[in-house]
Order: sequence, then C-alpha cells, then structure tokens
Amino acid sequence: MTLDPTLFGEIDPPQRLLMGPGPVNAHPRVLRAMSADLLGQFDPEMTGFMNQVMALYRPVFGTANQWTMLIDGTARAAIEASLVSLVEPGDTVLVVNFGRFGLLLTEILTRLGAKIEAVSAPWGEVVPLEAIAEAIEKSGPKVVATVHGDTSTTMAQPLEGLGDLCKAAGAYLYVDACATLGGMEIAADRWGADVVTGGLQKCLGGPSGSAPITISDRAAERIFARRHVEQGIRRADISDGAGPRIPSNYFDLAMIMDYWSEKRLNHHTEATSMLYAARECARVALGEGLEARFARHRKAGAAMTAGGRAMGLTVYGDDAHRMTNVTGVCIPAGLDGEAIRTAMRAHFEIEIGTAFGPLQGKIWRLGAMGYNAMKHKVLLTLAALEACLTAEGHAVPLGAAVPAAIAAWEAA
Repeated sequence: MTLDPTLFGEIDPPQRLLMGPGPVNAHPRVLRAMSADLLGQFDPEMTGFMNQVMALYRPVFGTANQWTMLIDGTARAAIEASLVSLVEPGDTVLVVNFGRFGLLLTEILTRLGAKIEAVSAPWGEVVPLEAIAEAIEKSGPKVVATVHGDTSTTMAQPLEGLGDLCKAAGAYLYVDACATLGGMEIAADRWGADVVTGGLQKCLGGPSGSAPITISDRAAERIFARRHVEQGIRRADISDGAGPRIPSNYFDLAMIMDYWSEKRLNHHTEATSMLYAARECARVALGEGLEARFARHRKAGAAMTAGGRAMGLTVYGDDAHRMTNVTGVCIPAGLDGEAIRTAMRAHFEIEIGTAFGPLQGKIWRLGAMGYNAMKHKVLLTLAALEACLTAEGHAVPLGAAVPAAIAAWEAA
C-alpha cells in the first residue's frame, strides 16, 4: 500500500515539561548544535570534534582516562558494549542489585554466559559496602557491576572504596551512571572504576541516542587483548589480541576505541548530529561549573521532596541515599495514579513518571534534572500536582507545597 504523504503533517509535538525520571527537555543550545551541517566521518573538522568530545568528558566523568568517548546508541548501548567487551563466557560477575537496573545488568550478563553472583538490597535501600566486600571475598569475581543511581527506586549507591576492594581482588569495576552523569558527582578515578557509562537524556540535558563512556588503561588492556578486527577493514598496523573474540561486532569496544584513536579504524560511521549534541551537553555542564551544577540538582531534589511532604505525601525510600535528581512519591491509597498523570499532561502539559515491577502503581517518580532542575519548574510541577490531587478528591493542605519547596531550595 502506498501512503499519501499529505496524510501526515509536519512533526509538531506539544511543548511538554518533562518532569519524570528521563528523558527531560533538552537544553536549547543542544538542539541548536544538532542542526549544524553534517561532515564526513574522517573530515579533519569531524575528527577534531571527536577529540574535543574526549577532552570535554574527562572532567565530567572525573577522570584522566585517555579512552573517554561516545558509543552510538542509547545509554543501554554503552552498558552492553562494556559488559560484552569485559566479560568472557564463564567469568564470575558480582552484580550489586538494588533496583530494576541492577536486574538489567543481570539480564545482559545472563545472555553473555557469565556466572552471576548478586549482592542485593531491598528496593528503596542501597547495598552496604561491607556486604559487597563480603560478597567479593566469597565469590572471587572477575568483574563487579553496579548502577550508581537507579531511577526505578530513586536511590544512589555509595561507591567510595569499592574500586579498592575490586583491585585487591583482581576484579574490574563497571558502573552504570546513566541517571547521574552531569547531575551528581562522578569520580571515576577516585572511585577506582574501570568502566563508567552514561547517557545524555537525563542530567546532561540532551536527547537519548549517544552514550558517553570512560575506560581505564587497566580495562583497555583486557579489552585490546580480545581485539579481532573484522576481515574487511584489517590493517597491518593493527594486530589481533590473543584472547577470545568479543561476541558483538557493533559493541566491540576494541574496534570502537581504535576508531576514536589516531588509528581511525573505519568501524562504523559516527552519528554526527548526536556527537554535536554530546559535545554541547558537556560544554553547557562545564560552562556552568560542575560543583554549581551538582548544587543546583541538590536544591531541586530537596525542593521536590519538601513540596511532596508538605502536601502530606510519603516520599519513597531512604533519605540518606536519595538521588538528587529523581524523587519517588507514594501514591495515596485509593487513588488512581494514572488518572493523576493523565490530568497533569492534559491540564498542565507536565509529565511525571510511573514506576516498574514491585513499585508499579505504588509510586510516582518526579524528576528535576539537567535543563529542568530549575526552581520555577519544580514549583510548577508541585502546584500542578496539588491541583490534580484536589480535583480527584484527595485532600491536601492547599498552598503548602510551593512555600515549603522554596524554603528547601534556599536552604539546600
């Protein structure tokens, strides 16, 4: 069947305020950068931009790693690239599991044929370092894999000292920092993390589709030991490693790293507009100053939490380990959570998040990150939530949320 193109109009989405767990509204500078002209992948201007991206993301990750670059794809692409390139079939991997995305690591590792051990905490809590140390000693893993901030539970796992435990055990440390990169401190070198990955669509204020990654020299050695360059692009100056072939071509970090290096191995065609976006995300973050940016996210999270509590709502999870950029709020008993979300969109053009798994239908997730971690956007969200709750017949202290949020913002 041939479709008449006049049936479809120009894309003109509603101007929604995205105050869920991500994606969020992209920074206007990022959208402008994406409209720049395309370049050939090995144009000197293009490879210059690639080198700039590598330099820009080192401070964002808190690292001096040479191998700091982008994976073309959503944040999950970088997770898969990391695990498929680090983990060999039969390797023992210890997963630090405290939410949906710890379970995702387990899912990916199962497909890779890893032997999986887990050290877990109930949803709404984090795993104590002592429990991780005990699990490392017991299981002797080749890799320890953890999420930093798990948006499913709104908890942030403390990572100080974990890298030292891993190195002492001869293990590599992988960290998924998709939800926190650019909004909470990421200290790859201080933590002793070997691979850390992120995404643009949350605290960095960009679109989903490009995934920053940083790789330690120690991890790079392991990855290059598995290098097997595909037949059609073999070169005399790039030799294969002695280790087993990485079982994914697209997510083969050895070839991707050679693509980003001065070797410029023709592994794939870089997603030019997404590289422009990632470059501008980092420029915006560094231009603001990372400490100022982290403080802004702390203020936004504190304001959202205080406003929710001022409405008489229960804030989900452990206050001591709460992410600064996503707040879980328990849906009052007898209330249809989806009806409130629908009303927020219909009346105010504001989107808040639902939840997964055991928390589905039990909490809303209110995000304030990146370009949306602003006082007025938090206040608009809380005021709209108050109005929608009231319209559904749920009694709240009228007018209490916004003043409480303002006070919390100023105090944080």
